Amino acid sequence: MTHLEKIFTQQGGTFCIPIADLQKKLSHVKAYIFDWDGVFNNGVKNEHGSSTFSEVDAMGTNLLRFSHYAVHKKMPILSVMSGEKNSQSFRYGKREHAHAVYFSVKNKRQAFDHFIETYALKPTEVAFFFDDVLDLSLAEVCGVRIMVDQKANPLFKNYVLQNNLADYTTAQPGNNFAVREACELLIGLRGNFEHVIQHRLRFSPDYSAYYNERQQIPTPFYTWKENIIEKVEVD
Repeated sequence: MTHLEKIFTQQGGTFCIPIADLQKKLSHVKAYIFDWDGVFNNGVKNEHGSSTFSEVDAMGTNLLRFSHYAVHKKMPILSVMSGEKNSQSFRYGKREHAHAVYFSVKNKRQAFDHFIETYALKPTEVAFFFDDVLDLSLAEVCGVRIMVDQKANPLFKNYVLQNNLADYTTAQPGNNFAVREACELLIGLRGNFEHVIQHRLRFSPDYSAYYNERQQIPTPFYTWKENIIEKVEVD
């Protein structure tokens, strides 16, 4: 474990709790929620009001799901939860067969309560990847909290650390593959990184079984309307 900690701290990652404690918390996780803006990207919008993602990060989330599947023999629950409407998050969710995409959700705690009720989860069974103020109501309760570090917000980062709202902060910002960094960390903590890589590169029977199951997952979309979470259709 010391070797793994060294790899991530040498590139600038920060463990906010002892790495052994983080590994223990991860052992209870059954679901992964990703914020979008500032996590998969730097939050800058295009002319259509959306922000994009990279294939590097998308592969990271896929490898993370397979890592979980390889250990537990069960597909982990994956969700994107954004305070804004991002067409690229819809594209990612559909393509990667996320279990749920929440958008235009100003009260993320309300969306989170809907999520854990829908999938019969405890808050401690969720790993949350986040970067800003809107996310803190989830960071207060989730079992594993990974904060994407932005160098421009030192006071906010200090607040998060002082109030025990993160377990790890990334070395990389959202526009430089922070999601991939965080996913590789969790795979490393799970102890099966080489297994995951070897099976993925050969598209082994085990990976094929995972992939085929993943491809059958429908992706519902939810938004926040008149103070309730509502299922909607998106293009």
